[in-house]
Amino acid sequence: MILVTGGTGLVGAHLLYKLVSNNESVRAIYRTQRKLEHTKNVFACYTKNAQVLFDKIEWVKADILDIPALNDAFQNIDYVYHCAAFVSFEPDKYQQLRRANIDGTANIVNLCIANAIKKLCYVSSIATIGKTLKNKPITEETHWNPEEDNSVYAITKYGAEMEVWRGTQEGLNTVIVNPGVIIGAGIWHYGSGSIFKKVDKGLKHYTSGSVGLIAVSDVVAIMIRLQNSDIINERYILVAENWSYKTFLQSIASSLNAKPVTKLAKPWLLQLGWRLDWLSSKLTGKRRTLSKQLAKSLITESNYDNSKITTTLNFKFRAIEDVILETGNLYLKQAR
Repeated sequence: MILVTGGTGLVGAHLLYKLVSNNESVRAIYRTQRKLEHTKNVFACYTKNAQVLFDKIEWVKADILDIPALNDAFQNIDYVYHCAAFVSFEPDKYQQLRRANIDGTANIVNLCIANAIKKLCYVSSIATIGKTLKNKPITEETHWNPEEDNSVYAITKYGAEMEVWRGTQEGLNTVIVNPGVIIGAGIWHYGSGSIFKKVDKGLKHYTSGSVGLIAVSDVVAIMIRLQNSDIINERYILVAENWSYKTFLQSIASSLNAKPVTKLAKPWLLQLGWRLDWLSSKLTGKRRTLSKQLAKSLITESNYDNSKITTTLNFKFRAIEDVILETGNLYLKQAR
């Protein structure tokens, strides 16, 4: 039997859809009843029999910080996909990020070892990959620099990877995937889905940086192939194409028949913006929307190299232009 954590998120929900469509025996954990609607919404994007497929999943209410509940979820499990994570770039969310991403992953790793799990597939992020000078290709061998001004999200996802590698030293077989920005339908109020929503409502500004993009269907397909292979204790960058933010946002606008972004948010404006955002947060108590690290990433050009995964699996990525068009069409059906 297969266990999936984070089954109500974008990757987890698409993974569950693929697994149950393949008639796999699947158990998934969830935290609240409300979040189950996210998974149903994803299923509804691809089939009229969403409820039938959804009912094939054995759901267990558990939190990755709740070890007794996790113990129950791990009974009779052979393989684990750990997709659960807390995503935030707000500096004051560091402790919450640390608990979910580092402590939660440590719990999953420990239970995998205790239950003699055959293999763990962990969904990390390109945020844990180091940077290169002069936009040289970034590979899995590009080392993380702890002295960089890394975001709180990147720090905790890197810490989570360290827990997975620690598991390999204790006999756990693992694979790690490091996806870029994942494009997929069904969840529109956070992640890449929220970008479609913002563009549809009239986003005007773009930034000068670049972004590594991949279809959620490709992420899931690679995860399943890696999990079913003899490959262990390796990690893979999952980026299909590197695009400028301008091209990315204009392509989304085109898929929605929305007004294209036209104004460049210059670096000095972003520098001013994160400072004003910090001040506003201090004065009003409102949540941060633009941190110093996020502002920097929006003007940084990065070139992610996907040759390791394409060579290992002879994998052909879907064209991002097609993925955006498909996702935009589904957005128009579900969310506008």
